[in-house]
Amino acid sequence: MLDKWFLMSARGSSVKREMMAGLTTFMAMSYVLFVNPAMLAQTGMDQGAVFVATCLAAALGCLLMGLLANLPVALAPGMGLNAFFTYVIVLEQGHSWQTALACVFFSGCLFLLLSIFKIREWIINSIPLPLKMGIAAGIGMFLALIALKTANIIVASPATLVTLGDLHNPQVVLALCGFFVIFALAHRGWHAAVLISIVLVTLGAWYLGDTRFSGIIATPPSLAPTFMQLDFAAALQLSMLPVILSLLFLDLFDTSGTLVAVSHKAGLMQQDGKVPDLNKALIADSSATIAGAMFGTSTTTSYVESTSGVAAGGRTGLMAVVTGLLFLAALWFSPLAAMVPSYATAGALLYVATLMLGSLRHVEWDEVIQAVPVCVVLVMMPLTFSISDGIGMGFISYAVLCLVTGNLHRTTLSVWVLTLVFLAKFIWG
Repeated sequence: MLDKWFLMSARGSSVKREMMAGLTTFMAMSYVLFVNPAMLAQTGMDQGAVFVATCLAAALGCLLMGLLANLPVALAPGMGLNAFFTYVIVLEQGHSWQTALACVFFSGCLFLLLSIFKIREWIINSIPLPLKMGIAAGIGMFLALIALKTANIIVASPATLVTLGDLHNPQVVLALCGFFVIFALAHRGWHAAVLISIVLVTLGAWYLGDTRFSGIIATPPSLAPTFMQLDFAAALQLSMLPVILSLLFLDLFDTSGTLVAVSHKAGLMQQDGKVPDLNKALIADSSATIAGAMFGTSTTTSYVESTSGVAAGGRTGLMAVVTGLLFLAALWFSPLAAMVPSYATAGALLYVATLMLGSLRHVEWDEVIQAVPVCVVLVMMPLTFSISDGIGMGFISYAVLCLVTGNLHRTTLSVWVLTLVFLAKFIWG
């Protein structure tokens, strides 16, 4: 029955191989169980409830992807998207986390509609490649700044805005050690490198007295503080449209890039370069985002760490199903998640940031129309501490450069629509 449903024989796989691949994928992305609750808790959300919401959203997304699209792709609340949720929508713009959850919900609904009516391909293809690559790298820079700030490696300065923190601080030393441990283990092919680093730094924090051990297994925390706590009325205001669109496009770029990368590595890419059952995969992704918002977490998206499971032999949706079931099992390990200090996750964020910066290799730096907008996004996203502002300035700079250099043919209708939306935001927002 499993072979018939997941086409394992046709794809040269087996139940044992898929189960090992699912375990590998879970180990590679389990850091989200510690990072996401810690980050969203800064908005005032209950950390225990966010932990449960993270587990449920990841489990549902993985199960939908495996059973509906039969792809070896795992999902969870995305890095970068949770930073946008916390630091931009709530902490910078001053909206409540209930409003932010409603924005995530509506962005998921739009994503679902775009997937059903197959408009996604038109949108993605009409956005210039340099902007796609610049946005991915810019989010990486933003995550890097958050990591450095969280670990107090970079601190505020009245004279120079920012400066180097106290490198004699044991917390700073532990955070830096955690970062290098990840790369040392990842270089040797350890799929659980990030998780091991977080555990080691947490043990160091326990030795310093920064955290307290309160057990390993416990009844899952209550989901009530975040379940269905969405402020739909506030999110439906016209001023929230740029926020919803930013969430939508971030998820579009993230999901599309991940599905292409994982399908290519698994040898599932079709001859015309398309991902098999792409629409089903997008429906699974967007449905998980909608459900995740109702549970109480930021946007749920496909994880590029799925490639670690593919490297371990995963070729079918059974890998994603196994990963999803492991996320459900993780619900009973909330005491371990609660004892992880924020600086223990800094290394994980820096690691993800480094991976995201790899998209810059696709930019032709000798061409002004490509190089300038990418530089604008890279600089403005961390310095404004706003993903949406960085994206907006990138679109505006690209459109203006095409206009003044006589290259209007390189723009598209969607580029000008988004440029006008962001211009209106900067002028009247």
